[in-house]
Amino acid sequence: MTEPAVSIKDLWKRYGPTVAVAGVSFDVPAGQIFGLLGPNGAGKTSTLACILGLRQPDSGSIQINGLVGAQLQAATLQDKITPRQALDLFGSFYSEPFTSDELLARFELEAKADAAFATLSGGLRQRLFLALALVNRPTLLVLDEPTAGLDPQTRRTLRSLIGELRSDGRTVLLSTHDLQEAQELCDRIAILDSGRVVACGSPAELIGRSKSPARVIVRTEPCLAAGIVTALPDVLHATPADHAWILDTRAPVSLLAALVRCIDAAGARLLEVQVREPSLEDVFIELTGRPWGDVS
Repeated sequence: MTEPAVSIKDLWKRYGPTVAVAGVSFDVPAGQIFGLLGPNGAGKTSTLACILGLRQPDSGSIQINGLVGAQLQAATLQDKITPRQALDLFGSFYSEPFTSDELLARFELEAKADAAFATLSGGLRQRLFLALALVNRPTLLVLDEPTAGLDPQTRRTLRSLIGELRSDGRTVLLSTHDLQEAQELCDRIAILDSGRVVACGSPAELIGRSKSPARVIVRTEPCLAAGIVTALPDVLHATPADHAWILDTRAPVSLLAALVRCIDAAGARLLEVQVREPSLEDVFIELTGRPWGDVS
């Protein structure tokens, strides 16, 4: 079997009386995107800092197989340096780097290749930092909140670029507090809370373990009467909302079939129907007992 790209065993890190990382263990399979998912303060950045050697762990073991490239959340460059100059400089530290021209083209930085760093937008800076992380041809990239603070379009672009790194056969270990990003981008996820791993698996596996019901949202004209809705089979809970009903159920398919029959019998017109399966947010709430982002 292929060795993990990263193997963490019982990692602890304290800052005075504060425990930032409390016995964290996980393996990052080679060739996958592995996400450390958690709200701010969960211990993600401290874990990555220990992996990269930027912080000395108090105890535990860290094994890394292969060359590493990194993009840090608080990275910056000199105001007047250009992307081309930065890539040439970083590339000079290694024996077989990617050329600046290769990376400028790959990360769509050619139009700003000779512009001062201070003039670059946040999205362009993040693309440059990702290019700098790749300059030494690493097999493993460690990315700390790579899309934080970016607009939606720029986030989509960065996620696409990160996905391409996996297509190259590289391993990506990233931290994120973006639930949608973790679900769409990562092959496997470790959910961190208060410095501990509370669950680990693929997004589908984690969501599949959830006991939360599916949610059906139906909007009709006129709105269905409460008596009709409460008589429907498989409804665990029904909540009226803005001429619609929010129905919790563990059998969304059979409920939808019953809804169609009821709407037709009532002579109503179906305006909208949505089915929402359990999410990673539901998983987090079940595991921790509190809403996402509510850090104690």
